[in-house]
Amino acid sequence: MTTSRPNFLNALHQTIWAQCLTPLQMQHVETEIIEQQVPAGGFVCRKGEKTDAWVGVIDGLVKINTLSASGKSVTFTGVPTGGWFGEGSLLKDEPRKYDVMALRDSTIARMPGSTFRWLLDHSLPFTQFLLMQLNERLGQFIATVEYDRLLDVDARVARCLAGMFNPHLYPGSASQLQISQEEIGYLSGTSRQRANQALQVLEKAGLLRVDYGAIQIVDLDGLRTFHAS
Repeated sequence: MTTSRPNFLNALHQTIWAQCLTPLQMQHVETEIIEQQVPAGGFVCRKGEKTDAWVGVIDGLVKINTLSASGKSVTFTGVPTGGWFGEGSLLKDEPRKYDVMALRDSTIARMPGSTFRWLLDHSLPFTQFLLMQLNERLGQFIATVEYDRLLDVDARVARCLAGMFNPHLYPGSASQLQISQEEIGYLSGTSRQRANQALQVLEKAGLLRVDYGAIQIVDLDGLRTFHAS
């Protein structure tokens, strides 16, 4: 997958945080930021490596996961087009604690840590954005723990899909998600076959429509409350 630098920068300008920068600040970011093409199955980041960049998904879909000592894979979340991650590790200046893999061919933006910290020092709106980002991320992970412990697979898949429409974390999401059943399985912690069964249940409930390689969201609020007690 290839993209031109102008298209890459245009997509960058559409992000929430970029729109709160001054022209001079944005010019500095454009000079320093790096574009990376990662094929499906490739690593965007590796667990244990030095955290040297704030990372954004300009186009594509990645999963944040880790492996246990026994080889069991645990997926924390998926990050679709428009999402940014890694601010926590940068702020704490610690090695990355998870792997990030592309679930499909993806265009990745890597803002060097020095540029990230420069923005924190020079842009109050960026700092305010980042506080909201951290708060939303915390809420996301608390909800994930709750869903894993309290909900059945059908409801977990519903929450997984709804979670990809967080307007702050993933502002690039459209009503039609270009996502496969296998990818949904990865992100919701179940098999492709069980994810398929859950999608059929949700489709019969009138919450979504299943197309080839895509999911059309019909009732987002319904997905967020499916089987809620």
